[in-house]
Amino acid sequence: MSEYKKYFCVICGYIYDEESGDPDSNLPPGTRWEDIPDNWVCPDCGASKEDFDLLAD
Repeated sequence: MSEYKKYFCVICGYIYDEESGDPDSNLPPGTRWEDIPDNWVCPDCGASKEDFDLLAD
């Protein structure tokens, strides 16, 4: 399996880490970005998935 990636919210700076997931939103650790439902929103500011960009290593 490839390395886990991180994505950041361009609105507030929240970082979604695939390795950690977002348990408060029922996304267990290891949930890949492409597997997150399209209606998921940033837990800090409510921005949509479209407002996230891949965080470069």
